[in-house]
Amino acid sequence: MAKHWYIIHTYSGYEKRVQDEIKRRIESFGLQNHVFDTKVFTEEVTEVKEGGKQITRELNVYPGYVLVRMEVDDNSWSVVRNTPGVTGFVGIEGKPTPITRAQFEKMTRRSQGNTPVGSKPKRMETNFQEGQSIRVVSGPLADFDGTITEVAPESGKVKVSLTIFGRETPVELNLDQIVSAS
Repeated sequence: MAKHWYIIHTYSGYEKRVQDEIKRRIESFGLQNHVFDTKVFTEEVTEVKEGGKQITRELNVYPGYVLVRMEVDDNSWSVVRNTPGVTGFVGIEGKPTPITRAQFEKMTRRSQGNTPVGSKPKRMETNFQEGQSIRVVSGPLADFDGTITEVAPESGKVKVSLTIFGRETPVELNLDQIVSAS
């Protein structure tokens, strides 16, 4: 039998629990020679809140899915399929269908972004939006009011139009330098 990667459906938000439970069940059922690895792709997201407070959390890149590398036979299929939180395998007519090497590599690249292999990718999220009124709270432009013209959460920056000496002036600021004016 050949080892292949398979995708299993899980309840969204239960991916890590399912991964841990599969590992536990593999050991208790003695299937280490049939089920070899599991993967849950995650990335670190830093969210910038009001006042520049940053909150970092881990998000699933593929919510509701876990990858399992295994040799499928009746026993290994049954143990994985009946793991609490698993709703089924991705496949045709109820039969697990392995993903290709190219599909696996594409999924791995997406989850890693441009970061070195083995490190977790980082991403920024923010609630700031174009057209929103803001107030600068730190740096040389502190206490100026302006309007957001562009948001770039991946770099942690915003472009803002500020009125300086009676002229609209575009500036780029870090997300932690601004707060909502409302």
